[in-house]
Amino acid sequence: LTQIQSVTVEVGEVSTVIPEYLIDCWNWAVKKKSALLQQCQMIVETLPAVTHCDGCGQDYGTVEHGRICPHCGSEKTWLITGNEINIKEISVREE
Repeated sequence: LTQIQSVTVEVGEVSTVIPEYLIDCWNWAVKKKSALLQQCQMIVETLPAVTHCDGCGQDYGTVEHGRICPHCGSEKTWLITGNEINIKEISVREE
């Protein structure tokens, strides 16, 4: 392994991580590190926030509708996805 070309990160839509800030911090850190990370790019993919309603069993978009189910009006809901941050892929160059 001689160089890491890119790191792909999945960021949940309601994770409180601001992708532009994450990329700025990444770029700053890359400049400070060894040749292994030089020219390494961070790719951010957004994971949609989805909520499940225990009242009616439906799933819906969290950002569009919040905590109250748009199908039945129940407040018995919980977040399925959208709060996570994951490293999805690391692309490397071997020589």
